Amino acid sequence: MRTPKSQMQVAILAGGFGTRLSEETYLRPKPMVEIGPHPILWHIMKIYSHRGYNNFIILLGYKGYMIKEYFSNYFLHRSDLTIDLKNQKLTFHKNTCEPWRVTLVDTGLNTMTGGRIKRIRDFIGKKTFLLTYGDGVADIDIDELVKFHYACGKYATVTAVKPPSKFGSLALEESEGKVKRFSEKLEEGKAWINGGFFVLEPEVFDYIRDDSTAWERGPLERLAEDGQLVAYKHRGFWRCMDTLRDKEELTTAWDIGKAPWKVWK
Repeated sequence: MRTPKSQMQVAILAGGFGTRLSEETYLRPKPMVEIGPHPILWHIMKIYSHRGYNNFIILLGYKGYMIKEYFSNYFLHRSDLTIDLKNQKLTFHKNTCEPWRVTLVDTGLNTMTGGRIKRIRDFIGKKTFLLTYGDGVADIDIDELVKFHYACGKYATVTAVKPPSKFGSLALEESEGKVKRFSEKLEEGKAWINGGFFVLEPEVFDYIRDDSTAWERGPLERLAEDGQLVAYKHRGFWRCMDTLRDKEELTTAWDIGKAPWKVWK
């Protein structure tokens, strides 16, 4: 059974240490590193929200309290307000908040990506859900991605993208997009990589053993072996904010008004 868009939840992995961007992440979690005036997490959520996916689950870990504080104060910071100090009254006026419902889940400081995903099983229930990393943006059409997933009828769909540098590779069957093999390390001559932006059925939770499980290793590899992993080929813009140089390039694109991932108005 297909899950209605209004009930589909978007899980975002936001708990890692971000060690390769340590110039920024020693102060804050990687998803809170800013591109322009907003953290990259906000940009990712806007990509989904543009297509009507407004229910989010943020998987917290390293400095997760900062993400909790950001959303706790989001309505306040996006609103005009009157503060009556004498009567201790706060009146909100015009606000520019998005229609988001955000669930913030502490998934542990040292938990691996698969373990973080498994910890939200009760929040997902038996519905199809979306998943992505808290450091990657793209001009992807989420509706088309979901449509592709349902057409294939498998447990998991990963978005395959062309890499700007070395990442884990996907061996694809060109005709159907079926993933024959998942490899965490880039193999010579391979062009497609794991770009995040997953669509998943709740059966994937059974492929995750415990907190020490990395989503990109055991679970995705076994899903591929079982013929339950397909790839949606995204040929447009995609970029992972992995290094300080990546951050600077994304920030420049945003500042000059040429951010390809800005699919919203």
